[in-house]
Amino acid sequence: MYVSRGTGTRAAAAVLGAALLLAGCSSGDGGDGGDQQDDGTGISQQPKEKDPFWVNPDSNAARQVKEYEQAGKTAEAQQIRKLAEQPTAEWISPENPEEQARGFTEAAVKADRDALLVVYNIPHRDCGQFSSGGAADGDAYRSFLDKVAAGIGDRPATVILEPDAVLHMVDNCTPQQFHEERYNLLKGAVEKLTALKSTRVYLDAGNAGWGKPDEIFGPLKRAGIDQADGFAVNVSNYYATEQSITYGKELSSKVGGKPFVIDTSRNGNGPYDGGDPNKRWCNPPGRALGERPTTETADPLVDAYIWVKRPGESDGECKGGPKAGQWWPDYALELAQASDGA
Repeated sequence: MYVSRGTGTRAAAAVLGAALLLAGCSSGDGGDGGDQQDDGTGISQQPKEKDPFWVNPDSNAARQVKEYEQAGKTAEAQQIRKLAEQPTAEWISPENPEEQARGFTEAAVKADRDALLVVYNIPHRDCGQFSSGGAADGDAYRSFLDKVAAGIGDRPATVILEPDAVLHMVDNCTPQQFHEERYNLLKGAVEKLTALKSTRVYLDAGNAGWGKPDEIFGPLKRAGIDQADGFAVNVSNYYATEQSITYGKELSSKVGGKPFVIDTSRNGNGPYDGGDPNKRWCNPPGRALGERPTTETADPLVDAYIWVKRPGESDGECKGGPKAGQWWPDYALELAQASDGA
């Protein structure tokens, strides 16, 4: 099984960071969650000691909160706050990647937090599915990485590297003729990003539903896991945190005890088991938000629970959803409403 990822590409992302800085986005004090926004939404940072990642006060969810409040839809606004007040990853798109990386990391530093970024632009991405695309070739990808690295600079960042890129070679979704180049590109990306002063890199390593650590640990080594800070599991997926810990620990034992992070953004009700088995991953109904992002986890091998997939953004054009990565208010509201106590 392979899982399409919503890239969240935004044409205006290049100017977002600068706009946030000019607007005086929330500045954290490292303890009580930081100052609130001047726009009336009150989106602030989480306590740094529990969750060091940056909350974007201009996210799609934050904008939806403001829209609902202005329309007098108080109950809906309160539900979407569950999404807006948690840090979620920023997916770097190919358009102006240096400006995006700089904007997000500068805004995070201003708030005394760390940026959480996703690099998702490998050539032949997603096997022609809803999130297909990526760089035109290896040279274009290396140029893209150079710009991302330049944008991050010495500022603190955690990077989730290329969701599905290794998994899709293991399951042969990506044609064999592209494998050697992809391994070289991934290894080069790990080297490039880990060379930065304050950047941590987690290479994507599949999910508990795929469940074959014996088949993926070798490819992960070829892709540079030894030099990476760790690996990521359950990105854009729905497997329960306990299942992800079990999978991650088994895989960790095969790659030198590397730690890992878990995407808990939408795993509150576990995976969907209805409908077409080949499309269960795509905008499944009845799902819920999972554990809030935190570095206080249930296992010493788990560096953090993080929200990599941005809740409320579509997996693709299925079950009535818009294109992959586009904001879908109705689905966001369903996720929030299903998350008791979230």
